Amino acid sequence: MGKRFDSGARTGVVIVGAGPAGLVLGNLLLDRGIDCAILERRGREAVEGRARAGFLAAHSVRVLTQHGLADGMLAYGHTHQTCLFRSEQGEFTLDYGELGRGEVHTVYPQQELVKDLLAEYLRRGGEIRFDTEVEEISEGGRVRMSDGTDIVGRYVAGCDGHRGVARATMTAHGTRTARWDHGVSWLAVLVEAPPSMEAVGYALHERGFAGHMARTATVTRYYLQCPRGTDPADWNEDRIWTELATRLRTDEFGVLKDGPVLEKTVVDLRSDVLDTPGEGHLWLAGDAAGLISPSAAKGANLAVLQAERLAQALTSALTHGDENDLDRYAADCLPRVWRAHEFSHWMSGLLHGPSPEGTVDAEARYGRALQYARLDSLRTSRTHQDLFAENYTGI
Repeated sequence: MGKRFDSGARTGVVIVGAGPAGLVLGNLLLDRGIDCAILERRGREAVEGRARAGFLAAHSVRVLTQHGLADGMLAYGHTHQTCLFRSEQGEFTLDYGELGRGEVHTVYPQQELVKDLLAEYLRRGGEIRFDTEVEEISEGGRVRMSDGTDIVGRYVAGCDGHRGVARATMTAHGTRTARWDHGVSWLAVLVEAPPSMEAVGYALHERGFAGHMARTATVTRYYLQCPRGTDPADWNEDRIWTELATRLRTDEFGVLKDGPVLEKTVVDLRSDVLDTPGEGHLWLAGDAAGLISPSAAKGANLAVLQAERLAQALTSALTHGDENDLDRYAADCLPRVWRAHEFSHWMSGLLHGPSPEGTVDAEARYGRALQYARLDSLRTSRTHQDLFAENYTGI
């Protein structure tokens, strides 16, 4: 259990949420001598056990390494620099590590990174309170919890996700949101089985997209495009493996290494960005500031970027009374956020053709042809490949 604060306690920064954004921010603030406290609605076991994406961009690796947060990642993570595409036109592999800026991904499961970040935060003397629901964030940095107690920070950092109270507080005060519904859903499946491919695998199929993402030597993540409103309970293991085999064309490219399904959830692909990630006493990072679709694995990397910039800005404000960096926080982050969204949007268009359950009419045929034209350009154009690599690994 985390420390229980006395009601009315004061600190430099109250961080709401103990995901990657909140924990990176907390560690960077402690490293700079800034007092902070984290409030997390879930218990510690749930925080450390939630399986999420695990692809870290070169920028994220640099930030974690420079601040002493990368020991586990460096010891147990592994690099990826290839991805492959399968379709009715065959298969091709793209060595993106040899293209663009020559950057690669480091694969390290997010739940393991969270464990590392939490352990280091506590080792550095950080304060955290688990199982704590934040009810209200008010003027002056006062954070009220559902048990009636409160804590006051000179600043509040909202890192509690796109459904959290910090984001709701910003939008209630008139902050506008730009949003997009991709009209696509994925069945996300975590299986206890070794990866079946050396690369990340993207399969285009008339029945819908399928994806293969390595996590560890014994666990693999798969994705299956499914209709909006799908109930994961409708997909038993036989159905999952049969559909994966069909869309990943195992009759042509080899069988998958199967195993028991550990987890299955449905993810609706939606994206949004707040016009400004904060003002006054309240500043946001991670999904609280904007939700990005998982089609290009950018979410955790944007969280690290924003946590790094916000830590610098809050340090200047608290140490020197200089809020210029806070005033520039949006200008520093939003261009890179939007670039990540543009690439994620492009990837969604590449991977998802016309609705597989829809009528095969003239518009559907046109949309399918465009999808394959995009794929063919990526397969044949070195210029396109360099641009893909730069955006695929960049933040």
